[in-house]
Amino acid sequence: MSLSRREMLALTGTTLTGAALGPAVARAQTPKRGGVLSLRLWDPPHFDPHAAGGLSYKLQIALTFSHSRLVKHKANPSVVPGTFPLEGDLAESWTQPNETTYVFKLRRGVQWQNKAPVNGRELVADDVVYSVNRFVTTKGNANAFMLRALDKVEPVDKYTVKFTLKEPHAWFLDLLATPMAVPIVAKECVDKFGDLKKPEACVGTGPWMLESHRPNQGLTWVRNPNYFMKGLPHIERIEAIVDEDNASRIASFLAGKYDLGWENPGTINRTDWVQIKDQVKRQVRTAEYPSNVMSHISMRTDQKPFSDVRVRQAMSLALDRKGILDATAEGVGVFNPPVPAALREWSLPLNQLGDGEKWYRHDPAEAKRMLAAAGYGSGFPGSLCFTTYGSTVLMDAMQIVVKNLKDVGIDAKVDQKEYGAYITTCFYGNFPSMTFGPQTPFLEPDTFLYGQYYPGEPRNQSHINDPVAADLLIRQRRTFDPAKRREVINDLQRHLAKQQYYVQLPSGVYIGVWDAALKNYAPNIGYDYGGRLVAAWLDR
Repeated sequence: MSLSRREMLALTGTTLTGAALGPAVARAQTPKRGGVLSLRLWDPPHFDPHAAGGLSYKLQIALTFSHSRLVKHKANPSVVPGTFPLEGDLAESWTQPNETTYVFKLRRGVQWQNKAPVNGRELVADDVVYSVNRFVTTKGNANAFMLRALDKVEPVDKYTVKFTLKEPHAWFLDLLATPMAVPIVAKECVDKFGDLKKPEACVGTGPWMLESHRPNQGLTWVRNPNYFMKGLPHIERIEAIVDEDNASRIASFLAGKYDLGWENPGTINRTDWVQIKDQVKRQVRTAEYPSNVMSHISMRTDQKPFSDVRVRQAMSLALDRKGILDATAEGVGVFNPPVPAALREWSLPLNQLGDGEKWYRHDPAEAKRMLAAAGYGSGFPGSLCFTTYGSTVLMDAMQIVVKNLKDVGIDAKVDQKEYGAYITTCFYGNFPSMTFGPQTPFLEPDTFLYGQYYPGEPRNQSHINDPVAADLLIRQRRTFDPAKRREVINDLQRHLAKQQYYVQLPSGVYIGVWDAALKNYAPNIGYDYGGRLVAAWLDR
């Protein structure tokens, strides 16, 4: 089904299920110190967030336990999933003297983890400057584009850092807060090891310290006794298990070996949950909220036939979005405009898209008519670049997409690639016809929109050169008032909905699942496992 905004808000309620049901809201309790939290996570390719491969969610999740950022997203039960209020992390405060200058005051007395070669020394402004400069200059860092607006970063004094931008960027603080960007790293580790790829180089200022990495088996973090947030974290150890077999993951969860759902971000796929929920013998809590993982069809809009807007609109009409949800998500999901519906503060509901709304319905007859009007009455052939991402759900969705296109005369031949080959070619727009796949699940709309639609951007997969869209993209970056910025982004979404440069598929609705013994935890989209767990505790 396609959920309304009201229905999406209702999904964020928390429920308790299991062998013995208890009250959904627990009385205030005093946190307990200690315990071991067990998770299913993923084996990082290495531990260097700036090197090639650093864009991997497997690494970005791992570093949220061990590293800190200047600012971060709040994570507690009062935060509604899909929203990301900011708070200081290493920065205790900051000011913005003008549109292109940010000045951060660092917490004093923050210590690096007491591990060689840093050995617990105090964190200072030079560490932040070093980390940011390494982020933007390291060859192969696929996320360096996120700070392209940066002109320079410099220490003002031992505890003050000044950022100067080349141009106004209203999302700059949000970019510093995301786990995908700038964890603060130690120069001593790079000097000793040459880079940060080895687990021995994984030294941060975060709540837990990496104790061991067992390739293809698991990781262990232990509580950082010198963490700068007094009394935190409460949990003593984090045990992460690497398990790529879904049947094994299900068995482990039912046996009580995982305290969170085994899929990112601490969820269980709906198709699995409906099968096992009655077999769960312990108390668990659940919460439902839309996923920000959005797949789409991209196409070469710089050449025929995709340069004709009628062809693109016909492709959107050809897609049976409800049928895709029925086949892959037990019928539960949300339709996505250009900003994923999961980003609830910025995504425009379909019924507010104006003339663009009609292109999200399923109408194969109208699609055929439009193709004929564009001169393609007999349809046309094309290739569809694809990689599985190891997901049977994505495979199923791809097969429906191919069938839907075939039904209106578009013969899409699947060009399936190995993941690495796909990322280096099709994901960055190097394909002859069409590509289908998920997009990086960013936590704010600018990185979704600017990267995909601004001319010349590496992730502009559809080779779009639209002056109207480009103007709106720049305007929203320069609009600091959130309400006014939302108006610009809404206008942009209405424009893009009519153009259909990408044909967006619906997203499923996550089922966050966690053991009821885990207190003061609340789920959200994104990779910040460590942030969501730092103030949580175990009542067992």
